[in-house]
Amino acid sequence: MLENKRIGLGITASHCTYEELLPMIAKLQDAGATVVPVITHSVLKAATRFGTGEEWVEKIENATGEKVISSIAGAEPFGPSTPVDCMIIAPLTGNSMSRFANAATDSPVLMAAKATLRNYSPVLLGISTNDALGLNAANLVKLLNMKNVFFIPFGQDDPYKKPNSLISDFSLIVEAAAAAIDKEQLQPLLILHSSEK
Repeated sequence: MLENKRIGLGITASHCTYEELLPMIAKLQDAGATVVPVITHSVLKAATRFGTGEEWVEKIENATGEKVISSIAGAEPFGPSTPVDCMIIAPLTGNSMSRFANAATDSPVLMAAKATLRNYSPVLLGISTNDALGLNAANLVKLLNMKNVFFIPFGQDDPYKKPNSLISDFSLIVEAAAAAIDKEQLQPLLILHSSEK
């Protein structure tokens, strides 16, 4: 489905979803893609109960066979000289979603996304934020209407305890990437998570 495609995978600091990273990388590779990882500074520096930045960099590099891009200067060539067929940001935190929606490029991941849009190539977002239906809702709507920006289908993961929270179904990453490369949004966009059914 993604044979011979070069896919950028931008990772932001949604620490609780990191366990889904390695399966996402494997799915993309199994579909034929080369995966180039890009991380934010907070991923690199954070130490949480889910592991340290150094531990996750090692896991990501081992899984992809590629060096992690962790600087803005390293991500900028995604535009002119080393383009990707699709830039995926998954997980995408509310903070990075807000900054991307408002044209900030102050992290390697956001620079890679901007460089990809510069080439008229798709950016695919896999959101994971407790604030998507709160103050960040305006940014979500802005991105939903942005040209060449697509989403991995998402829904409320805990509507009663966290009513503003949305998370993408990361198991759909390959199908969503293939659709985005064809300049289509994978449907349905809004899904029910298993806890809601």
